[in-house]
Amino acid sequence: MKKNVLIIGAGGVAQVVAHKCAQNNDVLGDLHIASRTLAKCQSIVDSVREKKAMKAEGVFEAHQLDAFDIEATKALIKKTDAKIVINVGSAFLNMSVMSACIETGAAYIDTAIHEDPAKVCETPPWYANYEWKRREEAEKAGVTVILGAGFDPGVVNAYAKLAYDDYFDRIDSIDIIDINAGSHGRWFATNFDPEINFREFTGRVWSWQDSKWTENRMFEIGKEWDLPVVGTQKAYMTGHDEVHSISQILKVPNVRFWMGFGDHYINVFTVLNNLGLLSEKPVKTAEGLEVVPLKVVKAVLPDPGSLAPDYTGKTCIGDLVKGVKDGKEREVFIYNVADHRQAYEEVGSQGISYTAGVPAVAAALLVASGEWDVKKMANVEELPPRPFLDLLGKIGLPTRIKEGDDDRAL
Repeated sequence: MKKNVLIIGAGGVAQVVAHKCAQNNDVLGDLHIASRTLAKCQSIVDSVREKKAMKAEGVFEAHQLDAFDIEATKALIKKTDAKIVINVGSAFLNMSVMSACIETGAAYIDTAIHEDPAKVCETPPWYANYEWKRREEAEKAGVTVILGAGFDPGVVNAYAKLAYDDYFDRIDSIDIIDINAGSHGRWFATNFDPEINFREFTGRVWSWQDSKWTENRMFEIGKEWDLPVVGTQKAYMTGHDEVHSISQILKVPNVRFWMGFGDHYINVFTVLNNLGLLSEKPVKTAEGLEVVPLKVVKAVLPDPGSLAPDYTGKTCIGDLVKGVKDGKEREVFIYNVADHRQAYEEVGSQGISYTAGVPAVAAALLVASGEWDVKKMANVEELPPRPFLDLLGKIGLPTRIKEGDDDRAL
């Protein structure tokens, strides 16, 4: 039984992770949260205390940490006696935090793929560029490393594995559809870190079609989807983490990711991109200052965490899976609907952060119990999906399955 959790990061997702860990601290033990800004960590700890989220009396402490510093991260893991580290900081931190975990023996969980700040949209499959190169190292050390345990990636990977195991003899295609039908009331904002958000969309769109990588431009291919609760929504084929693991691990010939965007977002994005303001490459101002345009845009946009109080509406995220079962064609949509207002009332965050943070805690609980403590590196679709999805249903993200007119809880 692994106990004591260190949360890396202090943004909106970390807020959710902190509250959900607190609600399960009878299992997870002592809790610690660390980031570069101690005040942000302390604010999250205070919010947990204010909502009386701790299930049992226990430790929850804030720490200052530069998680790029592997030795400092190792020292904090040892100081806190953390056996599980949940990394919900910047995607640029993944390899550093993973190194600290492998070297100290702590289990590692993240919610998004590693990114190099100097590179955008690298050659697929993305996991092979960084994480998968360390599979042997993690297994040799006997350290559990769970990759992409958010919602997408994460829960949608488990949906794919559930379909693979229980609903199909052969899967021909998986379309992952992510729709946020909510409204934050701001003129323009991103739902998570603007820098990471825009980096997803300024490069090439990679999808896996006919068992090969296919390249498109952002917003080149759009499609309307008729979904439960949120209705008919326009989404665009977009590059995303889970395409790069599901395609290779489950050997499905067609894996695509679709994200909903309104016309306003597309117009603002297009102007910023065409002006060069979404570039990750440094430029010099007339005054001789060197700045990264993308970081400037990030600095002037609203903090995603500030959107939560005014957010209304729902999200719908799921896998539309097509294939064959018992010699007959079959189509199943496995999905979740989350509510922004309910998320804010429970944990003080909006629904996008909620859907990303709750699964990481479910993964931590399964590592703590031993069910997912596999002592090697694994993407979510390499792990048993039922315990994960059942636990998610109990702690805030229930799964539904729609097939034709039949729409039921898992």
